[in-house]
Amino acid sequence: MTAPREATARAKELVKARAGRLRFRRFSTVGLLFALGLLFICAPFVEELKDGSLVLSILLSLVLIAGVLSVADRKHVLVVVILLAIPAVGGRWLNHFRPDLFPPRVFLIAGLLLIAFVIANLLRFILRAPSVNTEVLCASISAYLMLGLVWAMAYWLVDRLTPGGAFSFNTSAGPRSIEGLNGLYFSFVTLSTLGYGDITPVSRIARWLAAMEAITGLLYVAVLIARLVSLYSSSKSDDS
Repeated sequence: MTAPREATARAKELVKARAGRLRFRRFSTVGLLFALGLLFICAPFVEELKDGSLVLSILLSLVLIAGVLSVADRKHVLVVVILLAIPAVGGRWLNHFRPDLFPPRVFLIAGLLLIAFVIANLLRFILRAPSVNTEVLCASISAYLMLGLVWAMAYWLVDRLTPGGAFSFNTSAGPRSIEGLNGLYFSFVTLSTLGYGDITPVSRIARWLAAMEAITGLLYVAVLIARLVSLYSSSKSDDS
């Protein structure tokens, strides 16, 4: 009698744990997409304001924290993502208030590692999903937007580490720096393979990164559409 009761209790605990994990994941995935939307929509309008850099730091921190929540469904993943988030978020704010003592390359490297880890876990969730639902769609869009963000940070880092700059600006309008909005703009133009030509990578590493981003953008869309169509078709087959 004791063994069946223990088995039943374990089964109930497992069901509750899975239900809690799904609820948490669903909330955090939508929250991540919302945070990314705020960053990309507000960035062009706040960058030139007096406290624009402060607002951008808040929005970026919100994205990073939402990224932590979006993959924190297992204990060991939570530990890793928190260890990556502390130097990323903390470094951003230290650089904001004391740029003379804390160079941006520190939080850029930490941010790159954190976002790459979040993207990898989002893709893992998408590829293992049994059907198409709101979680899968939000995770798919968030992963694409975070690909553009991670490459924007990579361009900023390369430009900082390259003597004389890693990019050439073929227009006299606007700031001539890959930092901030220009980095996001160039990243998404490259990710979508538009290539307007107003910003050109000139260093070897910058050119290689731009080529890899364009390839990643094409492959991501192709693989994602194939995966979503496969999930939708299989769910329709099961219903019939």
